[in-house]
Amino acid sequence: MKHSTEPAALVRRLWRAAIDADEYTAAQIVHTALAEGVDEETLLLEVIAPVQEMVGAEWAADRISVAQEHAATAVNERIIASLAHRRGGPRPGHRGRVTVSCVDGEWHAFPARLLAEVLSLRGWRVDYLGAQTPTPHMVAHLHLTNPDAVLLSGSIPTHLPAAHAAITACRAIGVPVMAGGRAFGPGGRWARRLGADRWAADARGAAAVLDAGVPRPVPTTARLAVDDLPHLADQEYTLVLQSRPRLVKQTLTELEDRFPALRGYGDEQRERTAEDLAHIVGFLATALYVDDADLFTAFLVWTADILQARHVPAHSLVAALDILADELHDFPRARRLARLGASALGARPAASVLGPASEPATGPESAPEAGSAPVPVPGAPS
Repeated sequence: MKHSTEPAALVRRLWRAAIDADEYTAAQIVHTALAEGVDEETLLLEVIAPVQEMVGAEWAADRISVAQEHAATAVNERIIASLAHRRGGPRPGHRGRVTVSCVDGEWHAFPARLLAEVLSLRGWRVDYLGAQTPTPHMVAHLHLTNPDAVLLSGSIPTHLPAAHAAITACRAIGVPVMAGGRAFGPGGRWARRLGADRWAADARGAAAVLDAGVPRPVPTTARLAVDDLPHLADQEYTLVLQSRPRLVKQTLTELEDRFPALRGYGDEQRERTAEDLAHIVGFLATALYVDDADLFTAFLVWTADILQARHVPAHSLVAALDILADELHDFPRARRLARLGASALGARPAASVLGPASEPATGPESAPEAGSAPVPVPGAPS
């Protein structure tokens, strides 16, 4: 029986194969569609990317396990590789040369890989550096290759300080930076704040920006973070981050007084609770870095939705924030953020992002912001 090659139909079939960890059926679906005339970019951005987005959404809603998410992601990654190998070797890159890399500390490489493949299809020579690329090593690579641009991908906002360092280092040697990924905020608001030359909402948008040309910055001496973000002069970001172990320990101790049930937690439960508190402090510190409360409150609301999907009372987050605010008495900006976070949780509507599974979009808007996974949260799969 001949199957439909419409993207929506392919998404449904690929989803079933990926979630069953059936790599061979998944590959057959994609390669058959390619042989029947579906172009490779459509398969990447309108079939594989929406399936990966669905994987993240289903994990967030607690309808698939971390193991299932990892297996499905591995299937999708191998299918992308199989498509690349089917082309029969690297393309000449007649449009120029670019480097695609994840921010240092960023393990979510799937979005960057999709972007690299789309640019390669469109005639660019792409040096794909993968996940968690240390900035000094990336800069050393740029010295060797002198690309037309660096495309920097980030999914988790807590890596924004590392992204800022990478953007500054690349521009200092005259290489422009295009940022992408949900770490950089709605509309790329934090990409611009951190000095990126360009931002793109998705892979096709990134290709269009490159086609239009990205001027090279004038090489400069190294800049300090405070040169771009004067509010860092109060040192709250640095001091809160340095105080994270103490803040987590004290908040956990105080929570035990408010929620006696915590005293009965085993070692693993206590460790996970401490990890969650560390993530809260990490996101609070990052909000201090970019001076934007929305970064922190959006994370908290998302986390509350995750907890609700797992039948964990989200009101414990409010108590933790109240305790944290008391501990931050020497840091007025941080204390204000903690209070705003508690207010945002109090005003939070019933969770909607974790509702019943729906068919993912299959148009250009579902292509990644250099990727397509939902905003990661503590414990989120890569």
